[in-house]
Amino acid sequence: MTSTTPTLNPVLRDFWTTQSRNKILYGGRASSKSWDAAGFAIYLANNYKLRFLCARQIQNKIAESVYALLKIQIERFGLQSRFRVLKDKIVNRVTGTEFIFYGLKNSVDEIKSLESIDVLWLEEAHALTEEQWEILEPTIRKEGSECWFIFNPNLYTDFVYQNFIVNPPPRTLVRKINFDENPFLSKTMLEVIDAAKERDEEAFEHVYLGVPRSDDDATVIKRSWIEASIDAHIKLGFEPEGMKRIGFDVADDGEDKCAMVYAHGSVAFWCDEWSAKEDELSKSCSRVYGEALNRDAHITYDSIGVGAFAGSKFGEINAERKTRIQYAKFNAGDSVHNPEKLYVEKITNKDYFSNIKAQSWWSLADRFRNTFNAIKRGEPFKPEKMISISSEMPYLEKLKTELSTPKRDFDNNGRVKVESKKDLAKREIKSPNLADAFVMAYAPINRSLLVGKNSGW
Repeated sequence: MTSTTPTLNPVLRDFWTTQSRNKILYGGRASSKSWDAAGFAIYLANNYKLRFLCARQIQNKIAESVYALLKIQIERFGLQSRFRVLKDKIVNRVTGTEFIFYGLKNSVDEIKSLESIDVLWLEEAHALTEEQWEILEPTIRKEGSECWFIFNPNLYTDFVYQNFIVNPPPRTLVRKINFDENPFLSKTMLEVIDAAKERDEEAFEHVYLGVPRSDDDATVIKRSWIEASIDAHIKLGFEPEGMKRIGFDVADDGEDKCAMVYAHGSVAFWCDEWSAKEDELSKSCSRVYGEALNRDAHITYDSIGVGAFAGSKFGEINAERKTRIQYAKFNAGDSVHNPEKLYVEKITNKDYFSNIKAQSWWSLADRFRNTFNAIKRGEPFKPEKMISISSEMPYLEKLKTELSTPKRDFDNNGRVKVESKKDLAKREIKSPNLADAFVMAYAPINRSLLVGKNSGW
């Protein structure tokens, strides 16, 4: 092999030869992504001394890695004499380039100790979690090193899709490729793809065109419902009416953030989030109080843990002012609101929901679903049964992702509940602070339990 690049897919030549910290190659099946990555990796390995870390989420044996692809490309280019294909690694005899293989799920801590990695090749990168990336990124620290992300998108909310395609960091090269740019595709495969399109166009777009799925059927609120709600009050022609509320989610550890969301009736207009230590809770409460005062809104705050202090702080501020703000606590584990009221036919709130948190999330989900049906199907609903999010909402993409992330769960009595923060952490998902604040801005409350006095209503 000469020092020129090998004969691979010509449309990707510029992608591979352009130096960039992160290279994101994604799209549908049958697009030659991994094949081309293996070919270019062998080209580099045969011309330069490099160290490749080839990783994927789960790798119980070497056959589950890109090991086989690399071996095929070595044979394809006639380079068997220049490479040693060992049981657990591949080495170029001449340049000294080394390919090593790891599964992230079981070995991510071991990877931290690796040195002198030139290329991190993440295959099936859609499964990478934020926590894993926080470990991997500083590990790939050699000058001029690159990180290759190769994947077929799964969910729009996946960490990799959100952080490398929707909002890519600096020095990131993103390229989408599908089967229609693969010149090596067989006639048989083209017929398979055509049949898939005829059978189910939505599934075809996901599998072969690399369109991420908006909805995870296991989540409480589907992303497609949220997308439909953006500026729904403008599209459907209704005005914000009713209570003005601010939901306040209090940070409960050093890595967590405080968040607040402002809503007027069925329209959510604004949000904010910020880092604050436990000893800065007083400042955070003053910040929220100030927004409530400016917007003539009352506050619903998270009263669990350190948030228990918030109520007394709001009381102190009220005592110092002639204008007073109303506030109410929200304890996710409390009993449901209107327990004897029927939620669905023959099933009361207390028999359907595990706690007030579940009831609040489901109530919000119902409003999002109604809005989706009104926008997409023309079904009639009263504004108070719907919800709209202003397109001017700060952190809009993050909010949409957080709202569509928690999954349904059930308690021991079969009542529905929302995936806990501990269970989210097991999926390596951080606390959805904006979403929690949003839910609190719409949580059912008993007005008689509001503290303070507000002349606005």
